[in-house]
Amino acid sequence: MTVVVLICLIFTGAGFYFFKVACVPGHKSFLSSSSKVLKKSDPLYKQKKWFKQVDKEKWYMQSADDKYRLDANYIPSKNSHKTAIILPGYMNVKEDMGKYDALFHELGYNTLTPDPRAQGKSQGKYIGYGWVEKADIKKWINRVLAKNGPNQQIVVFGVSMGRATTMMVSGLQLPKQVKAFVEDCGYTSVKDEIEHEAGVLYNMPAFPRFPLVEILSGINRVKVGYFLKDGSSINQLHKNHRPMLFIHGGNDTFVPTKMVYRNYRATKGPKQLWIAPKSKHAHSYEDHPAAYKAHVSQFLAQYIK
Repeated sequence: MTVVVLICLIFTGAGFYFFKVACVPGHKSFLSSSSKVLKKSDPLYKQKKWFKQVDKEKWYMQSADDKYRLDANYIPSKNSHKTAIILPGYMNVKEDMGKYDALFHELGYNTLTPDPRAQGKSQGKYIGYGWVEKADIKKWINRVLAKNGPNQQIVVFGVSMGRATTMMVSGLQLPKQVKAFVEDCGYTSVKDEIEHEAGVLYNMPAFPRFPLVEILSGINRVKVGYFLKDGSSINQLHKNHRPMLFIHGGNDTFVPTKMVYRNYRATKGPKQLWIAPKSKHAHSYEDHPAAYKAHVSQFLAQYIK
């Protein structure tokens, strides 16, 4: 009996450890840090330089559950009736998305780029992997309409966790002004991604990955409000009938490329898929800037005029 109790305590302690690693904001050793020094050799130098120099409006909003103040950059495009809502990835901040702000500005869009709750300057205790944040994004959509009027046409765009958030948002009841979605390298579900990372980062076999992920899921339910399996991009995509462009790096090992095919099959609306040749996770734009812009521009031109 004592041995059983000891084993349970060990697994529970390990579950809390992995919850902290995965869901509590802070430095993550498994994430590669990108240089903040802008170099002319950067393939997106022009876009990043533009973002550093352009004036940004500060927008603030209470989260959908009224617990936290959220922080966003808004960059207007003169007399535009089109707005792109740009969603950062895991432990990214709105400033990391400047190259995408520039991309959409070049295409004639206003851009609204919020820090997700618990990231950047937005308040929050835990990372919700898009499942919690999806309600915040719906509220940001309504904020854009309140500010810019009912004639706005909106696209929701996200990278990595922001991409999963985009897909999860797509399954909500949304204003008619949301015309399309663009997602870049998102996962099929929170549970799938955490199980994958447990195997890759810790070389963890099926046991003890099970039951550790299940224990983490239970902790997440108590602290964040949902079981990991509930955070499903695929289930939300089953409810989506709006157009969606799927982008994924051909050599993505952080969010495996194979996940995009399941997501692509799940959505019910008009759709396109582009696999960026040889690109790793969230590097498709840097590796193929002209092709990336062309795919986004040509897809959205069909639905946003």
